[in-house]
Amino acid sequence: MRRRAFLHQGALCLAGLGGGLRAAEKVAPLVRAGLMTDLHYADKPPTKTRFYREALGKIDEAVAVFEREKPAFVVELGDLIDQADSVEVEMGWLERMEAHYAKLSMPRHYVLGNHCVTTLTKGEFAAGTGASATPHYHFEQGGVTFVVLDACYRQDGTPYQRKNFSWQDANIPEAELKWLESVLANAAGPVVVFGHQRLDESPAHAVRNAAAVRAVFEKSGKVAAVFQGHSHKNDYQEIAGIHYTTLVAMVEGSGEANNGYGLLEVFGDGSLRLAGFRQQVDCSLVRG
Repeated sequence: MRRRAFLHQGALCLAGLGGGLRAAEKVAPLVRAGLMTDLHYADKPPTKTRFYREALGKIDEAVAVFEREKPAFVVELGDLIDQADSVEVEMGWLERMEAHYAKLSMPRHYVLGNHCVTTLTKGEFAAGTGASATPHYHFEQGGVTFVVLDACYRQDGTPYQRKNFSWQDANIPEAELKWLESVLANAAGPVVVFGHQRLDESPAHAVRNAAAVRAVFEKSGKVAAVFQGHSHKNDYQEIAGIHYTTLVAMVEGSGEANNGYGLLEVFGDGSLRLAGFRQQVDCSLVRG
């Protein structure tokens, strides 16, 4: 099989057979985590490249792999469901999807995506899942601080809900930025950040005040990497020594081959390794 490699400063990412990089690693990681994003489950026909109903089978495969590999926790990086015309229908889709995600025996985490709260409120999404009532939060595992961000706010600070926003208007509000500064100041070890909207570029898929968020990361000197979704493609950038890795969307394409998820390993020296499955690329990320 052909393998596509793209080398960036301190990061080698390989597209091809998933899991190949794990076998090469001899040092035990501090922590392992499962990652997946953009399932967009909905009980509706496909549109272009998006196959909404197939999300159930795709998450079942990912759950089976995670159960076999036993990471410490699993993170879904946003857009677990697609939008519906009514709260009742969307809550039904969420309940169905949650039943599949909840088969995991390890803790599961949820990043809010714009589609998660197009129709629903953030409180309704949390009530229908195992998600935190506070969408931005942090937790510690294996000496690593993990930060979950919420960019589902309009520029005026209004939270997304009831179709009150443009998906291109994603922002981290000032209060969340101040909270982030405090979390990073108190972090004892390396920090890994999870978000939905991208923090490494300026076009439509980015958080509008991404530069301000990156400045907080860079000032702390503790953020090793950011993992995100939203733009539905494997992508990578290194900015100021911080790795920004975008995961492939699970909704894209039909059939088992068009799935994608990964196992993240974080090591004591701050380096990371993402072992990709199906369409998700492998990445080896060296601390800058």
